Amino acid sequence: MNRTTLSLIAAVTALAAVTGFAATTSGGADGDAPAKTAARLPVERSSVLCPSPGLSDLAETAYTSYTPPSEGSGDKAGKARLVPAESGSGSGKGKAKQPEDVAVPKEPGTPAAGEASGADAPAVLGTADGALAPGWTVQQTTEVAAGTGRGLAGLTCSAPDTDFYFPGASTAKDRSDYIHLTNPDDEAAVVDVQLYGPDGTVKSEVGEGIQVGPHASVPVLLSTLTDKPYDDLTLHVTARSGRIAAAVSAADDKLGGDWLPAAADPAASLVLPGIPKDATSVRLVAFAPGQDDADLKIQLATSTGRIAPAGNDTLHVKSGMTAAVDLGAVTRGDAGSLLLTPTDGSVPVVAALRVVRGKGTKQETAFIPATRDIGARATVADNRAKGSTLALTAPAATGTVKVTASAGTDGGTATSKEYTVKAGTTLSVPAPVPSGLKGSYALTVEPVSGGKVYGSRMLEERREGVPAFTVQTLPDDRGTVSVPDSGEDLSILQK
Repeated sequence: MNRTTLSLIAAVTALAAVTGFAATTSGGADGDAPAKTAARLPVERSSVLCPSPGLSDLAETAYTSYTPPSEGSGDKAGKARLVPAESGSGSGKGKAKQPEDVAVPKEPGTPAAGEASGADAPAVLGTADGALAPGWTVQQTTEVAAGTGRGLAGLTCSAPDTDFYFPGASTAKDRSDYIHLTNPDDEAAVVDVQLYGPDGTVKSEVGEGIQVGPHASVPVLLSTLTDKPYDDLTLHVTARSGRIAAAVSAADDKLGGDWLPAAADPAASLVLPGIPKDATSVRLVAFAPGQDDADLKIQLATSTGRIAPAGNDTLHVKSGMTAAVDLGAVTRGDAGSLLLTPTDGSVPVVAALRVVRGKGTKQETAFIPATRDIGARATVADNRAKGSTLALTAPAATGTVKVTASAGTDGGTATSKEYTVKAGTTLSVPAPVPSGLKGSYALTVEPVSGGKVYGSRMLEERREGVPAFTVQTLPDDRGTVSVPDSGEDLSILQK
């Protein structure tokens, strides 16, 4: 066998190794059978970014970090880390602040906790790989005893992205809203923040080309982007270059405050789950980012079925404009979820709710953005023995889910329970608690059968008569990724 023949065989073998294994395996010898369904496998790396929680010198922040057990990743070593972001823009070469006492899980199934105090606590950058990556979730929960934004503020730290919508922001006189921009990468990110009010675009050159340095976090006070107060705004945050995480901290002089997370991507139908039964005021804010106006039907999915809020059963949202409607005490003692569907045509919109509990000087605020369904699995950390309520809604068809309460940060045994949610209803129940619980714990929600289920978790504490609370929605935790079924197929060399 001569050298030319050997070289040809080597080339064919290398080509088969590169391309043959990437070719979808055929179901028959002729190669004409349809491709197999893509498998879902655990992700091998996750990133989460937490903005600076420091709302005031009185702020006390708890961090809880958790990775749920995942099939297919148990035999892989895993590592997670949380480090402080730098503060500022531009080059991002400024000195990082000292890390707070935050904790990361050592193995799936057991949460870890840490804490920080005061207004100087920095933003946090987190990464996890191996067995700790699939579904890794970090929650930061901040208590502020007094002053603007007093109450409970909670946020599920988010993955980096390039495009975000925040309906429900404000530059009203009593509000102090900041958009926090956090960059996890080694290169600077350039970000545009566009505001939309009831009359359309709010012109502001200050919001264009904001520099966020490498591994840095930048808070921007919204009232500096416009000289006019707006009760209701929608923010559209886009990264011209790089990736960021974004979240709005909203603080009110009288109504407390909370984090406003990004809403789900624009869609014709939206679900906003988990309005507390004792809500005294609910305000819906919606925005139509496309070229067409949207006409929405408003329904409340209660424990017994769908109802239309009296006098507020529809909402017209003009293209490029923010619309808002006060729904009042819409739940009337029965926890529910808001369902938005088109009355005519399918026009994508984004939406969020501002929810108020309490009366007079004892009021507190939380936000519920439209969210995705729980998908393959949803995870939320920092649940306590008392004060954690789970809300589940099935807009179209009855669905059954399994809810698992993990072990506690300091001890306890995991437990699971199944819940069936009837079509068009909301089921609100105290979150299941692990036996022998010590510390805080995490919840995972997984579909068992039936239709799509949406959910949220409310965490509450009563402080000097104030019903302090925060709500986190339960979208898919992105613990798995679709991987096409593949294998060696030498027939591609003959085509």
